Amino acid sequence: MSFFYGKINKVPTKVYSIDYAYTIDGEEIELSPLKIKYMRQFMETFPSVQHAKDEEESVDKLSECVRIAMKQYKKDLSKSIDTIQDNFDIANIYKVIEIAAGIRMNQEEQEDNKPVDPEDTWENLDLVKLETEVFLLGIWKNFDELESSISMPELITILSIRRELDYDEKKFMAAIQGIDLDEQSGNTEAKGQQEWENLKARVASKGATDDANDILALQGTNAQQKGFGIGMGIDYEVVK
Repeated sequence: MSFFYGKINKVPTKVYSIDYAYTIDGEEIELSPLKIKYMRQFMETFPSVQHAKDEEESVDKLSECVRIAMKQYKKDLSKSIDTIQDNFDIANIYKVIEIAAGIRMNQEEQEDNKPVDPEDTWENLDLVKLETEVFLLGIWKNFDELESSISMPELITILSIRRELDYDEKKFMAAIQGIDLDEQSGNTEAKGQQEWENLKARVASKGATDDANDILALQGTNAQQKGFGIGMGIDYEVVK
């Protein structure tokens, strides 16, 4: 089941969509973004794909990424990369990687088995700070439980709503005292909000842009929340 959130007087929006991969025998595997616990393991392995010496080694590295993902999706397929390669063709290996980690393999990279490099995005993300902010909600007893419970799209959405609600509460309390918090906070609040939007843009675009106004920011979770974006009614082409 998809994770949903909503605010009063607004239509609930999906944080992410469910998709499916299929084994060679036709078994359907339900896919969703990896929980942070497995995403950490996945991203420790994925950068090594870029340094594979040949196609065979590249496929082995990708298979290891899928093996890690299967710890969440179907544990009996997570035994070894041989198990992965015996059960999935390359198209479904790509499908698992795309849904698990949001790493889309384009046509040219599929021919070379070289995916888009998200390393900069992941390594530059201050995940500890983001998790700490969410942990203060008091829902999880420790960080391991938090990372086992939510994915990156869920983390970003929880943070977005929490920050909005915190600001709305401060704004209401200030208004009771006759203070316009928007006017008082001025550029500082606007700058903080813009930095947050730019961070979401960087995550959504896998490091392609850190500008929330860039068309590349309208994909993944951002596109699903807005109801349109790349792959959802908008296409774009890189002209070289």
